[in-house]
Amino acid sequence: MRDAKFALITVGLLLGSWVLTAAGDKAAADNKPAANIKPAPAPVVPVVESLFGRQITDNYRYMEALDPATIGWMKSQGAYTRSLLDSIKPLGQLKQDTAKFSASFGLIQGYVHFGTRGFYEERAPGSDNFDLMVSDRAGIRKIVDVAALRAANGGKPFAINYFLASPDGNKVAVGISEGGSEDASITVYDAARGARIGGPIDRAQFGATSWSDDSKLLYFIRLQKTAANAPASDKYLNATADAWDLKSEPVAILGASLGHGPAFTAVESPAIAISVGAPMAAALSINGVQNELAMWLAPAARVSDPKVTWTKFLTREDEVTGTDMRGAEIFLLSHKDAPTFKVLAVHAGQPLTSASTLVPAQADRVIEAIHAAADALYVLARHGAYSQLLRIPTGSTAIEEVQLPFHGHIDEAFADPRTPGITLELSSFITPPTEFVYHPSNKVFSELKIGAHGDFVASDYALSDLQAKAADGTLVPLSLVQPKSAKGAQITIIEAYGSYGISELADFSVRRAIAMRHGITYGVCHVRGGGELGEQWRLGGKDANKHNTWGDLIRCGEYLIARGVTTPAKLFILGGSAGGITMGRALTERPDLFAGVLDLVPSANTLRAEFTAGGPANIPEFGSITTAEGLSNLYEMDTIQHIQKGTQYPAVMVTTGLNDPRVAPWEPAKLAAALQASGTSKPILLRIDEEAGHGIGSTKTQGDELSADTIAFVFWRAGLPEWQPRE
Repeated sequence: MRDAKFALITVGLLLGSWVLTAAGDKAAADNKPAANIKPAPAPVVPVVESLFGRQITDNYRYMEALDPATIGWMKSQGAYTRSLLDSIKPLGQLKQDTAKFSASFGLIQGYVHFGTRGFYEERAPGSDNFDLMVSDRAGIRKIVDVAALRAANGGKPFAINYFLASPDGNKVAVGISEGGSEDASITVYDAARGARIGGPIDRAQFGATSWSDDSKLLYFIRLQKTAANAPASDKYLNATADAWDLKSEPVAILGASLGHGPAFTAVESPAIAISVGAPMAAALSINGVQNELAMWLAPAARVSDPKVTWTKFLTREDEVTGTDMRGAEIFLLSHKDAPTFKVLAVHAGQPLTSASTLVPAQADRVIEAIHAAADALYVLARHGAYSQLLRIPTGSTAIEEVQLPFHGHIDEAFADPRTPGITLELSSFITPPTEFVYHPSNKVFSELKIGAHGDFVASDYALSDLQAKAADGTLVPLSLVQPKSAKGAQITIIEAYGSYGISELADFSVRRAIAMRHGITYGVCHVRGGGELGEQWRLGGKDANKHNTWGDLIRCGEYLIARGVTTPAKLFILGGSAGGITMGRALTERPDLFAGVLDLVPSANTLRAEFTAGGPANIPEFGSITTAEGLSNLYEMDTIQHIQKGTQYPAVMVTTGLNDPRVAPWEPAKLAAALQASGTSKPILLRIDEEAGHGIGSTKTQGDELSADTIAFVFWRAGLPEWQPRE
């Protein structure tokens, strides 16, 4: 049950935390206006409806069709934004500096090791893309060369969405998509030769979940084939778990429409999870973005048999969010009666009621993940934003702490139940990531020596772990990185997210580092709705408590001002996707507090979000307008409904990608239109990328351009004379 990248879990949100979309310099060819002329406001066409006694007016409902007129307006906004930013004289040099700096890093993600081979994605220094690499006795080589793929397709952006190596290490399944769409197709490659074995198979956005024990069958989640005129919200319904022998067409074995196996609803996605050597396989029910799983068990050898009996093992009421197996041992991560999570152990074939608590909950420690290796169960825990690695030796209940190489956060980890040890990626806010292998035989870590740390000097910065007091007295963690040379009030960006229990942790970010090395003080406000302090922290920013999410961000800003770190004229907030709720409502609640807002691929119109492709999957997190309570909560989250005529809002830069599968491009467009119509005198910019989506799969170049534009926007609005746009 490892390495299954269930993309459905992140529909409508930001990746594992979140990924910023980027906009290129390409202006719209169709209906292109004079780029330096401010476009006309969007037409106001009110749609008024009454829901549970509340009258709601939507002035831009027509934009949801993304008709040619709407797309034309969006492109004209994008062209104007591009021309305005390009008139900032230092931006050209900043772009060059940014590209050079980001090119100094060699980034690694997803390292796994099966058989005699290691597999990982690498964006080598200077490369524009992540390629799939394999390392073995024959050396290191590319299995998927994304630059070559792009060259063969006219230079269009392509990206690897996921990969899953077979247990014997001889094959690897890879999901590839175009233009940031995440609409991946699966292809299987021979790991030794790099030759294609099977595929591509379409409608595989949610990824490969497991291989059979003998590495002959691949299990993956497949989307239904929808009619051209089907509602957008049908896209992710009625998915199936398919088995594929790499020769013939995949066969659906689980799903709501099949008439056999466990019962699934149309929203639930079924997934097959098989751990190497385990006698039982699991059928998982993934209910959209809900963290809690339902699970059934059946003999691993009979997974593809439609007559096999699947025995119910977990319901969502058991509040299990993660699982792993080692032979007949099943390990579970649960927050039932344990807000900071606990680890349970149970033998296959036994009911959950017989499970023992292997690692109990601790109030000051959050357990994040579990990984079963031959020698031990490794438990990833943390105190605040920083990781702690625990180890429970096989056959023992003793809990050992493994001292990490440095103080930071484990962003990724991999273990194989057949082999000892664990591989992990460790970084911190000011320490670039390193891939380590832990050797239990001598209790030491060694570096894998892949990747490159880049031209970042950690000693130039001071890191502070602070706390801001929220309106209700809750202490909100705030991580702050300042240049050691900083004096007086500083230009400051505060980043925040706050949904799904996703945590903003002590991970290194090239994007943040780009801002920091240009003298910007950078903060991360760990708002409620995230999982930084456990399940209660998540619930404290959910549903009727959602106001705490943007309230916490506001208090973080006020706190830094009170400390003299910054002033309202130099304070900016940055967030995206579901973090757009946090940005938008902080903006509308306290427009006087910020010099500018960077609202990236934002969820801004929550009252309408459930009608998008990812809408049904997000109902467990945000609710539905079909209930009075859901309507009330969604109304409070909706930025557009809280924009007031005559209010002077700070400058805002909104971004979107026209291929975004998670936040429909019309949401950012409606937000920009509503803010422009408010009458504020500050600039409201809409930044468009015609060849990007939610940011997942964007190239290095696209990311560099976004980072440079972000810094230019910040310096402009902070009043630096040389960064003012030319008249």
